[in-house]
Amino acid sequence: MEVGTTITVRKVRIPEDVGVLEIFGQYDKRARYLRKTFNVDLAVRGSEILIKGSDERSVEAAHRVLDEIISITRDGHLLDWTEFEYLVEKVSNAESVKDVYSKNNGGPVLGRKVKPKTLGQKRYLEAVEKNDLVFVIGPAGTGKTYLAVAIALDYLKMGKVNRIVLTRPAVEAGEKLGFLPGDLTEKVEPYLRPLYDAIIDITSPDKFNSYRERGIIEIVPLAYMRGRTLNNSFIILDEAQNTTYQQMKMFLTRLGFNSKAVVTGDITQVDIEEGKSGLIECQKILKGIPGIEFVYLDESDVVRHPLVKKIIKAYEEYERSRKS
Repeated sequence: MEVGTTITVRKVRIPEDVGVLEIFGQYDKRARYLRKTFNVDLAVRGSEILIKGSDERSVEAAHRVLDEIISITRDGHLLDWTEFEYLVEKVSNAESVKDVYSKNNGGPVLGRKVKPKTLGQKRYLEAVEKNDLVFVIGPAGTGKTYLAVAIALDYLKMGKVNRIVLTRPAVEAGEKLGFLPGDLTEKVEPYLRPLYDAIIDITSPDKFNSYRERGIIEIVPLAYMRGRTLNNSFIILDEAQNTTYQQMKMFLTRLGFNSKAVVTGDITQVDIEEGKSGLIECQKILKGIPGIEFVYLDESDVVRHPLVKKIIKAYEEYERSRKS
């Protein structure tokens, strides 16, 4: 701090049931991050944390971050590094994220292994609870597919549906799967691998294989969905940005009684003819219909490697500059 500069000081009380390690992380990694981010000094004095800085807004922001960390920790959730960075980003913009990590986040959906990590993901879970058809649109790494699978498995476990149907357009093969070797499942398997990986990660390979053998989990290429009516099912259409107008219309009319559908996609990565994506078109057609909700995720909802968020942001800025 420069001599003569007005210093703002704030104090945060450390509750008896929360340790300094839980607040600042191993080797004070979080404390170093907060000092660098907000340009403040942090020090522990007995049962208090002292925050000092020359910029009042930065000191207040650091104060809010520490308050939220303590509140979330007391609620029984230990933040990982990605969650901590997300908290700092949101609280810096005067947004609270405590509800995301509360014990009851997401209501009855999801088991203990999978929880929403961002405000956008929490809105996603709430939308599925309230609606029978949910479109989730956002960039890679925002948990669109993973959460859809987690919710579907939870609905299956609770007996709300009898089966899970997974489908995805096989754009690279032009939907002409007959030219590929193997049976129907083997032909479409490479395209549905991300869905398989999510199921196996949440359950186990043995459980996944058991579900498939018993027809509880059904893998269907989008081209083979025509003419079906799916009752008592949780249906996931992945990579929906690569559906045509007609494919999307056909898929949406497969929904039967006591069924839910989640449609996921990234409209910035359309691999079919530009402007012809069924996912882009349906946003205008279905807007405002009760029972249908669109959830939009962005780079702040990315929960993969920290570099993914920076890569997405860099590409968005580059694409905006090309259009201007």
